[in-house]
Amino acid sequence: RDYDCLNVLLFSLCFCPGCFECCVKCLGVLPYASLFATILLYAGVALFCGCGHEALSGTVTILQNYFEVVRAPVETLDVLTMIDILKYVIYGIAAAFFVYGILLMVEGFFTTGAIRDLYGDFKITACGRCVSAWFIMLTYIFFLAWLGVTAFTSLPVFMYFNIWTICQNTTVVEGANLCLDLRQFGMVTIGEERKVCTGSEKFFKMCESNELDMTFHLFVCALAGAGAAVIAMVHYLMVLSANWAYVKDACRMQKYEDIKSKEEQELHDIHSTRSKERLNAYT
Repeated sequence: RDYDCLNVLLFSLCFCPGCFECCVKCLGVLPYASLFATILLYAGVALFCGCGHEALSGTVTILQNYFEVVRAPVETLDVLTMIDILKYVIYGIAAAFFVYGILLMVEGFFTTGAIRDLYGDFKITACGRCVSAWFIMLTYIFFLAWLGVTAFTSLPVFMYFNIWTICQNTTVVEGANLCLDLRQFGMVTIGEERKVCTGSEKFFKMCESNELDMTFHLFVCALAGAGAAVIAMVHYLMVLSANWAYVKDACRMQKYEDIKSKEEQELHDIHSTRSKERLNAYT
């Protein structure tokens, strides 16, 4: 069935030149740079949101099972409530950047069409330049925001790396009394004592459990996703800046062509008037 579809496609391209030209024209106006940046942005946001959400769920499981952290009353802001808030923030990030990627992709289509076909369906206007400039400013703000998100995501990666390293080197530090205290990380108040020491049964259960290893690697993937989103924002900045410069030059060229055609029309009218005057004088 796929072979028959391929034959039909080849037949259409060979015996229907209009279809081939239409395909070439469509591929010619495709903004490849914006498309690549959009794919990279979606991949990074999906990796960050998906892995970050599951890593936060794994963190809640570790805190409740091994550090005996209980959920505080509703009016109190504790670490578990903050984790729930971060989950809702992740939902908002996923939805917002899905829409923003579509908007940037549409802007890339319109800008590419305006550059390729100055006098066609896409008109270059001052509004279009203002929209491009607005997207540049907004993308720069999102770039700074994703830098902050990347720095924030590196903190749990560092914390879990320390815990994972202690678990891997328990035989090396045998005899040493090392403790993991949540007060050191600011997760609980100073009055609460939530710690697990290397010689305890809870410590060995935590190190042997899948939650610790899985949560650590999920946070690493979330950090990689945030880094990919930062690279996508940088790529968008380059694309938008180049498009804005091209549109600005195209506007100047269009104004020059309009002035030139107007002058040529005036010269033609003057030449026609003089020819008529000479003809009348001869007559």
